[in-house]
Amino acid sequence: MIDSLRRYMPVLDWGRTYNREAFSSDMIAAVIVTIMLIPQSLAYAMLAGLPPEAGLYASIAPILLYAIFGTSRALAVGPVAVVSLLTASAIGQVAEQGTAGYAAAALTLASLSGAILLLMGVFRLGFLANFLSHPVIAGFVAASGILIATSQLKHILGVPAHGHTLPEMLASLFLHLSDTNLITLAIGLAATSFLLWVRNGLRQTLMRLGIRPKVADVAIKVGPVAAVVATTVGVWAFDLADQGVKIVGTVPRSLPPLTLPNFELELVSALLMPALLISIIGFVESVSVAQTLAAKKRQRIDPDQELIGLGAANLGAAFTGGYPVTGGFARSVVNSDAGAETPAAGAYTAIGLAVAAVALTPLVYYLPTATLAATIIVAVLSLVDVSILRRTWAYSRADFIAVTATILLTLGLGVEVGVASGVAISVLLHLHKTSRPHVAEVGRVPGTEHFRNIHRHSVETDPALVSLRVDESLFFVNARFLEDLIQTRVTEGSEVRNVVLMCSAINEIDYSALECFEAINHRLKDMRVGLHLSEVKGPVMDRLKRSHFITNLNGRVFLSQFDAWTQLSRSPDGHGTK
Repeated sequence: MIDSLRRYMPVLDWGRTYNREAFSSDMIAAVIVTIMLIPQSLAYAMLAGLPPEAGLYASIAPILLYAIFGTSRALAVGPVAVVSLLTASAIGQVAEQGTAGYAAAALTLASLSGAILLLMGVFRLGFLANFLSHPVIAGFVAASGILIATSQLKHILGVPAHGHTLPEMLASLFLHLSDTNLITLAIGLAATSFLLWVRNGLRQTLMRLGIRPKVADVAIKVGPVAAVVATTVGVWAFDLADQGVKIVGTVPRSLPPLTLPNFELELVSALLMPALLISIIGFVESVSVAQTLAAKKRQRIDPDQELIGLGAANLGAAFTGGYPVTGGFARSVVNSDAGAETPAAGAYTAIGLAVAAVALTPLVYYLPTATLAATIIVAVLSLVDVSILRRTWAYSRADFIAVTATILLTLGLGVEVGVASGVAISVLLHLHKTSRPHVAEVGRVPGTEHFRNIHRHSVETDPALVSLRVDESLFFVNARFLEDLIQTRVTEGSEVRNVVLMCSAINEIDYSALECFEAINHRLKDMRVGLHLSEVKGPVMDRLKRSHFITNLNGRVFLSQFDAWTQLSRSPDGHGTK
């Protein structure tokens, strides 16, 4: 019973050894991450089209629940840029931004995402995330970064632009360009420039002044807070809100409220696919970060338990006024670098954010939305890595096509269409590649028992013997290809008397492939050509023996390819043609 509880509640495991040293490290990390998350949570809520307090609410209960059910000791759960964008895209199709229905739909989306993640974890379905290949994810994230940054330009300019795709956003910005508020633009550009300098130049400046590296790193993390304070004070001191500068305004002073998602069938049906998409993308992003950070400290995570932890976090967000969450890269790295030893650091962060939600929200009344937009833009610039195009072009044209299609479709048609198309293209390209398995005709390397591709090496061959090495498992998609290849090769080589299939790379032969083998066997038998197998793996042979194929085989099964060569070649001692 206890072991089962530990399986689903890792807190019972690491909590037994929690000590004062871990508490000290976790508290330091929590203070740093809390300071970082306050402006970030407000900004991501704005990106999702929700009131700023929703960002704080989505960063409290979810963190606490993940600390109980998650396995990563450094992962920081909460709102992230890509999931916030997906949330805005999904909810924007069923409700108008700023309405009660919009906020209720966000709760429903979080609850659906949480339920999907929880079920995937219970039934150990984490492997489904493998359908999102890394190139597709990289392309989607890069395109999402561009969309996110572009969507925030309206706040930098102070104009009422709209749109969910890049062409729509750019067209809307262009139409409203004449409405630009110059004061808002000045604030936005100043905040963006300052945050870029904090990220790229502050550390070197502080190091030259003799500041210790750890102190310099902390200063970089709290840089956004300095931008928030400076611009908020400036707007308040000069009454810039009266001159058209948009501000955050009143943020309720309260702990996360108890909320109930809307489970109307029509709404659930509309949000189910977006919730599935958010769940898988969020899980892939989260588990990638968690595994990277765990490897640095020689720790391990359980991907299936991570699904449960993230599911619980999203359900927590759904019932406490939040929206979908996942593990964030930036905050998790900060959490790890700041010395977090256990998930308790996340719990302390949640407490800090709860205090901020109750006591500090009046201080952000005059916070300009342009500053929050600048925070988002600088945060997502690291996501825009178009070098994936160059790398995939050099390595794999198929992956390049998938990445390019994902980027273009995401930018042109929206995030959901983009990632769905990327997945579909990846699967189709994989099926196309799989349908044409690599089959090499091999010959003997002189003086050895090794066999290599006749087109890559200088090897010995026998015109009457064709040896084919099949380099993939055979199933319904690709079996016919092998059948046609053998037929063509035997027909072209009139001297052929024996065909040997070298099966060392075949891990499975399904029933469709078995039928193709039987067809090949009958056809070669009619042509008076022997069909032989070599180096068949045990599990594959066990399955073949359950059928009549081995009994009816028009040839023999050899333990090794060298045995087949020795007994079937007309010049077994190495005097065959080259």
